[in-house]
Amino acid sequence: MNAPTISEQELHAYADGRLDAVRRDAVEVWLADHPEMRQAVAEWRIQREQLHRAFDSVLDEPIPTRLTEAAKPVSRFPLGMAAAVAWLALGGAIGYQLRGAVLPFHGQQATTAMARQAALAHAVFSPEVRHPVEVGAAEETHLVAWLSKRLGAELKPPRLSGQGFELVGGRLLPGEAGPVAQFMYQDARGQRLTLYVQRDAQDSRDTAFRFAKEGGISVFYWLDGRFGYALSAEMERPELLHIATAVHQQLNQ
Repeated sequence: MNAPTISEQELHAYADGRLDAVRRDAVEVWLADHPEMRQAVAEWRIQREQLHRAFDSVLDEPIPTRLTEAAKPVSRFPLGMAAAVAWLALGGAIGYQLRGAVLPFHGQQATTAMARQAALAHAVFSPEVRHPVEVGAAEETHLVAWLSKRLGAELKPPRLSGQGFELVGGRLLPGEAGPVAQFMYQDARGQRLTLYVQRDAQDSRDTAFRFAKEGGISVFYWLDGRFGYALSAEMERPELLHIATAVHQQLNQ
């Protein structure tokens, strides 16, 4: 039986959630045998989430009165010319507003950027039913060895059964400074949390917890030696802090 042919257009449609059930299943079967493209699709999904979070609020803003006035026909210009001028002005205004939306990303500290990336990765993969992880907990030894090799340091996924969560598995993600590991956990109710681990370029003595919230996702993040960690979940701050404390303690045993 011939393997299905999957186009790049279909891969992008799959990443955007625009395929029907039949083609979606075909793409998932194909991706199972093409890990490099599975990684690319994961990156596209993260980029899509970033674009939505950065720019959706701008699209919802009302058009300024001065621009709608510019679209009205005047005696010196044909209607088409006036509309063209208005659209050019609107494009310039939106471009200026987007400039304001993008610049803060580049001025944030590395740990804050890590928290944002961790929240986005959690938002993308935690709802997945069929493929929430690349390697499941049944192959934990292989998973840890693989991710440790890619990050260039030994990883130790914490045990969270005492907090009601069991390891689902993990995956490799692209980071701004290199590969990143994501470990996923789930409790008896099906609630998931993810631990995002990146290898930092500089050794850090600052191990203080920091808290951020991206949409409905809470994130506790910290630096420890050459690693950066971010624990993400859709839960209240006190509950996540309790789990983050347990994670921190285990990682430093």
